[in-house]
Amino acid sequence: MPTQSSAHFFLNWAKERIDEMDAVLASLEAKARQQKAEAKAKVDQLIADLKKRRDEFQAKAKAQAEGSEATWQAAKAQLESQWNGFEAQIKTYFETVGKQIEQQQTTFQDIAAAQVKAWREAADKFNDAATKVATEKRANIDAAVEQMKTEAAEAEARLQKLKQAGSESWAALSGALAETRAAFDRADEAARKAFKRAAGSVE
Repeated sequence: MPTQSSAHFFLNWAKERIDEMDAVLASLEAKARQQKAEAKAKVDQLIADLKKRRDEFQAKAKAQAEGSEATWQAAKAQLESQWNGFEAQIKTYFETVGKQIEQQQTTFQDIAAAQVKAWREAADKFNDAATKVATEKRANIDAAVEQMKTEAAEAEARLQKLKQAGSESWAALSGALAETRAAFDRADEAARKAFKRAAGSVE
């Protein structure tokens, strides 16, 4: 598979995380406007820290966009570490300052919507890329795209159930998001391998 096409898989992974970061920030910013001075100062500091983390993540991902697959794999490991730091900071916030169930639910819903959107966009990109592959080599790619769409629908249904429950702890909510995020990563990787097989590359 050409390097340009290979970039889509790394960028899908990075974009999904950036979209989640943006959803968290938007949710917290909306809540910060409603806070009293002391609580608002804490949330504002958290938002500033999270924006810095998001911007560093985004800059690193963008810098790798033209790199080789080996470069992306190394960058992905570093970005995964940055992502884990972002998540840990959110977890600490919800376990200490932001214990309100309503805020946790709102943030969860915003992140879930970002995940579902990322799934759909990735499936659409793979589908578009598949149209450029010779017909006889498309079976695996089409199967991977269909699998991604199916898993996206299943992930959305799981997230919808949690939204409706309304009283889950942040640990339960973030655990569900982690599961659907991991499913997205597996589906993205399956599509990447299908494209590589179609291009005749060795996995």
